[in-house]
Amino acid sequence: MNVVVCTKHVPNPQGTPTLGPDHLLVRSGVEGALDPGDEYGLELALQLVERHGGEVTAVSMGPDDALAAVQRALAMGAHRGVLVTDDVLRGADALVTARVLAAAIQRQPAELVIAGVESTDGYTGTVPVTVAALLGHPSVTAVRALELEGDALRVERQTESGYDVYACPTPALITVTAGATEPRYPSLKGIMQAKQKPLDRLTAADLGLAPEDLRSSQTVVEVVDAPPPPGGEIVEGDTAVGRIADLLADAGAI
Repeated sequence: MNVVVCTKHVPNPQGTPTLGPDHLLVRSGVEGALDPGDEYGLELALQLVERHGGEVTAVSMGPDDALAAVQRALAMGAHRGVLVTDDVLRGADALVTARVLAAAIQRQPAELVIAGVESTDGYTGTVPVTVAALLGHPSVTAVRALELEGDALRVERQTESGYDVYACPTPALITVTAGATEPRYPSLKGIMQAKQKPLDRLTAADLGLAPEDLRSSQTVVEVVDAPPPPGGEIVEGDTAVGRIADLLADAGAI
């Protein structure tokens, strides 16, 4: 089966990214990497293709620096990469991002599209299911295990109390939870081979999207630091028990 994996280059995934004067993340010229959450889905895609045949295509959108995320995916074992990069996409909101990714994915024949549950720099969690809607694919989120059974997928979806099992037709889109797989490390051979694998670099114009499709409906007008948490109250003395009971009652705990 052919699988497309959505990959994202995120700045400083282990720390706090820098905001520019336009209140947008500084994505160019800064240290970044493939979003750690995307590696679980990439590993699942590689395992499926190793068992059933086919190819894995890594699709990404971002500035030139985002090429590093695609190269990481290729080094891990993906067969080809696609990077959509265009100055007009600077500051794209979740809907515009989904439109671009869906248009790029439509160019790749695939029975399955895999994405992370949410990115570590945006955390909207809405892009994957929006891509599924634009593609007309059924979607299952928070997948912890997946098997191909004939022309359908057997999917285990993580829940608060355990997991649900779904039968899902293909083509489909899923999001993969952290811990669903153990991502492999790129080998030296894989890193060298990545340089020879097919890589398509596309612009918004290449995708045939109209200008209104690329116009964000949301903009960031202000960024304010979260206020520090209030200090706690030290309760002591003979009235401590009564005061604690009052505090728990006020909090609705008792």
